[in-house]
Amino acid sequence: MSRPFALPDLGEGLTEAEIIKVLVREGDVISEDSPLLEVETDKATVEIPSPFSGRVAGIHVQPGQTVKVGHVLVTFDDAAVVTAGRGGGGSLPENYDRFRQAPPASAPRREPAVAADASPSSRAAITQGRGTASGTVTGSSGASSGAGAGSAGASGGADGAGRVGPVPATPATRRLARELGVDLGSVRATGPGGRVTDDDVRAAGDGAERRAGATAEPAPERAARPLKTIGVEPALPRFEQWGPVEREPLSHLRRTIAERMTLSATVVPHVTHFDRVDVTELEAIIRRNVEAARERGLVLTLTSFLLKAAALALREHPTFNASLDAAAGELIVKRYCHLGVAVATERGLIVPVIRDVDKKPLVELQRELAALAQRVREGKATLEDLRGGTFTITNLGALGGTGAIPIINYPEVAILGVSRAREEPVVQDGRIVPRRLLPISLTFDHRVADGADGARFAAAIVRRLERPEQLLLEW
Repeated sequence: MSRPFALPDLGEGLTEAEIIKVLVREGDVISEDSPLLEVETDKATVEIPSPFSGRVAGIHVQPGQTVKVGHVLVTFDDAAVVTAGRGGGGSLPENYDRFRQAPPASAPRREPAVAADASPSSRAAITQGRGTASGTVTGSSGASSGAGAGSAGASGGADGAGRVGPVPATPATRRLARELGVDLGSVRATGPGGRVTDDDVRAAGDGAERRAGATAEPAPERAARPLKTIGVEPALPRFEQWGPVEREPLSHLRRTIAERMTLSATVVPHVTHFDRVDVTELEAIIRRNVEAARERGLVLTLTSFLLKAAALALREHPTFNASLDAAAGELIVKRYCHLGVAVATERGLIVPVIRDVDKKPLVELQRELAALAQRVREGKATLEDLRGGTFTITNLGALGGTGAIPIINYPEVAILGVSRAREEPVVQDGRIVPRRLLPISLTFDHRVADGADGARFAAAIVRRLERPEQLLLEW
């Protein structure tokens, strides 16, 4: 009997990937952890290793193909498989779970799309961009259909539908079932190939809770209705009737950006507050410290001051360091401050994340920012560099412009846009003097904050930028 290996759940709400390279051929005998395929997900290229040792019996994908989670990628010859499993021939390899890059949801209601960060395997080096050296990610998407009992956590047995043997489910789904006390064998599967999904487990868990609480005092009902979609876009006209055209397929990254921007613009009611910052003193500090910074291997930039000012302002206004769980009717306020910085690359816009910005001195932020931006532009950023952000800054000052209204990086609730600073006449103490003014725009989710809240938060950022010497001293 052959043993299939499907595209694993890669975490962070990713549901599909594009096959970039197939690194094995049919008939190859490979060892566990040997590279199988290179795929591109969201914004990172990921190398998927083999979960087994054995002979490759069949390859079911080809470069350029986009596949969903659960799609069978490679089939192994069961006779050649060397098991190192837990609980017999139907179990997964001993080191299988360590390739998971994001922890599973631990409760029925969790923040959508962005989960709490987990450190990747010490061997995982997940790199950005096509054609770069990649790291390792794996999981199980219904590939454990061998003989024998499943692994711990009610993963095997026969269910009411006559299903015998290990229940097809990812390690994340199995872990969720254990945490909710759900027997996977009794869950009605709706995933591809009979795979049990997280939603299946949650539905079974909710049903068990309802049965257990049937005699208890009923809790007040909470309305949770799905959001409306924008529907189908109307058909385009035949542009060829007016002249020659050329069709270019979207790259995986550009398609992902388009989908995420559409999601954010559709789901989130955006509102934008505009302000201007007098950065005359800030730019003077940067100029005075050019040589001192260069001696320490640094180039001071406005962006590092923006990061520090925003992080400290988020301490005062934590509503903007949050995500909205619309289904649960809850605001998830994050007690950590990981800020994303939009970086323009040849491939598209990428948002790497700097962690614990509020706790780091400005000089350290500048050094980390420079290194991170370089990794992104060289296509060497890891997936860990791109996840877990709580608030985003996009600085278009180098490209000009007098203002911008950026789209929120969902599921965050706010984003700070920065344009080019210009010298303008300002009335100060009854005199007209030249001052350097920086246009900023704070776009936020009107479901979680009102206009007055946004104005106060923006003012907290402005106040700190106009007193830059304090930013140099604050930790």
